Formats: sequence, C-alpha cells, structure tokens
Amino acid sequence: MASNGAGPWLVNQKGLWWLLAIVLLSLFWIWRGQLYQAQASAPDPSPPVASGTAPPRVEVAVFEQQHYRPELVLQGQLLPARQLMLRSQINATVQRLPALGAEAGAGELLLELSVDQRQASLDQARAELALRQAELNAARKLRRNNMVSETNLLSLQSAAAAAEAALAVARLELEHTRIRAPFGGVVERLPVELGTFLQPGDELLALVDVSRLKMTAMVPQQQVGGLAPGMPVRARLLDGRQLDGTLTFVASAADQRSRSFALEAELDNPERLRVAGASASLHIGLAERQAHPLSPSLLTLDDQGYLGVTLADEQDRVRQARVELLSITPDQAWVAGLPPRIRVITRGAGFVAPGQQVAVIERQPDFGPEAEQLADRGAEPELVMAVPPVVADDAVAGP
Repeated sequence: MASNGAGPWLVNQKGLWWLLAIVLLSLFWIWRGQLYQAQASAPDPSPPVASGTAPPRVEVAVFEQQHYRPELVLQGQLLPARQLMLRSQINATVQRLPALGAEAGAGELLLELSVDQRQASLDQARAELALRQAELNAARKLRRNNMVSETNLLSLQSAAAAAEAALAVARLELEHTRIRAPFGGVVERLPVELGTFLQPGDELLALVDVSRLKMTAMVPQQQVGGLAPGMPVRARLLDGRQLDGTLTFVASAADQRSRSFALEAELDNPERLRVAGASASLHIGLAERQAHPLSPSLLTLDDQGYLGVTLADEQDRVRQARVELLSITPDQAWVAGLPPRIRVITRGAGFVAPGQQVAVIERQPDFGPEAEQLADRGAEPELVMAVPPVVADDAVAGP
C-alpha cells in the first residue's frame, strides 16, 4: 500500500521537479561564467614587497676603458694600378711578337710592324727638306740686294716649312712600326699573330702593371665623414694574406642610386701576387679613441630600440646606459659612450628594472682572456657593424 501511494504523490509533484531542474541549470550557468572570466582576465597585481625583503642578487663584472683604434671594413675589388691596350696607328703587317705573359720594362721593344715604303719616304722627305732649305738660303742672300721679291721669299719659306713637316710625319710613321712599352708590365693579352694585317685602331696587345694594385670600394654615407686621402689602409685577401697601402681618393658626391661614396686606394704588391680582379676586404684605420671591450651577449636594446648595457651604479642601483657600437665579432664588441670604469650586470639583468636596488656580487669577466690580449696589441676587428645586433636574453639570477 505504501508503494502504491508513492506513485500518485510523485505524479502530483511534477512541478516541483521542473523547479529543481531550473535551479540546477542556473547554478551551472553561473559557474561557467565565472570560469570564463577567470580565463580572460589578468590576475590581480602582486602586493608590494615589504620593506624588510632583501633586494634581488645580480652578478656584475668591472670593465676599464682602454685605447682602441677602430677600423672601417669595406668589401672592394682589386685592380691593376696601370693597364693599357696598345693599338696600331698605321697600316702594316705584324713581323715580331712578344710571348704571352712576358715581362717588359718601360721603353722596351715589344712588337715590330712592317716598314714597307716608310724608310724610302723618310729618305725622300730628308732630301726634299735639304733642297727647300738651300733654295731658302739663296733667296735670303739675294733679298739683301733686292734681287728677289718679298713674296718669292715667303713662298720659299712656306715650302721649306712644308718639307720639314713632311719629314716629321715620315719619321713618326717609321717609329710606329716599333711598339715600345710605355711602362713596365706584363703582356696580358695578345689578339694578333705574325703576318696579321693591321689598320689604324686595331688592337695589338694588353699591358698590365701589377707591381702596385688599385682597390675600389663604396662607403656608406654615415661613415664617409672621417675619411680623407692619405689615410693608411690594408687589404685582406681571401687566403688571409695582406697588402698595405694608402687611401688616394674619396668621392665628393654620393652615387644617386646607392647613396654611397666611391673611394680608391693604392696598395704595394712587391711579390706581384696574381690577385688583380679579385675581391678583398679593405680595412681603413680610423682615429684612436677610448672604448670598452665587452662580450656581445651583454648588449641589450632599451624600450626605444637603442643599443645599451645594464649597469649597477655606485649605490647598487640598476641603470640602463646607451652605447655607441664601434665594432663587433662573435667573441668581442667594442663600445664607446660609457664612463671610464663601469660595473656591467652579467647575470640577472632580465629580472631587475632601472632604478631598482640590487645586491651586487662582483665576478671576473668570463668572455675569454683573449679580449685583454687583443686590446694590449691593438687588435682590429673583423667586422664593423652599422646596425645593433639582436642579443639573447640574460641568464637567470637567483632570488
């Protein structure tokens, strides 16, 4: 009987079941809303550190300012100091040739062309000049006695001058059959053979002087201000060998397309290395200045994107200092614009903010002993950077 009575009671309480279901759905909906809000909203800021809390610990390294001579490093091309293509100035046939690659001194005979009728023309011009001069001398004697008119005398003078000019042309024609080296060099190209008939303007041979080399390069407009002819330079070849020289030319106007300035340098090549036409790096020594050698990993970028380092001042407070990057290699960076003695935060810089008080632990610089050795002997960097490098995050510091 009890069970039979419970059934009708449950049926009569159907509205109560609906009310209970609505309440459960409402509670579930409120719980979901709080969950989404917690995921989308940032947590409340941490409460301020109590005044008794110890400041964070950082490691610093002390760096002293040193003498440094920066270098401007450019990529350029090596060329012979002098190169010339000799050409024929007469109609003639090749009768004597030098060997390809032969060396010749200044004024040395290189090539001979056929004389043909030029010797006979020269003899005829000499005889003609002698005749005209004899006629002119006789007319001058007669003129003193007024036996020859002034116009006849002038006519004979003109004929003598024409004969003298013809003799000079005949001599020049004969000289052009013997081609001599205008400067000492090497026969680099020989486009003719024995018996080749030449006309005025035809190529004979290319003469190249590699006892000195010329190097051309382009310098950015931001770095041209400190350059001037006469500065010492050094060219480093691809195989590591070096050639010394002098900067001889710096353009006064920039190239319209690249906005860079052309420059040239002359280099000594006592061993006559075969490097003309090859590429090389040009190192130009700039004025000496004071700078700090640092590890590239200590360089950072501030909020404005300027390159700098994180320092600890004398009161052990964090300070961000901007620097001027002079040069950089994978192992070392030279920077300027800092006080003579600085304490650079080497560990923990990423966990402190400018102006924050820190506990300082001094360490020796750990970017290699080669830095001091390079500074002592005036080392010169491999690469001059115009754009600050991207620096990795600082190491983790202890609490």
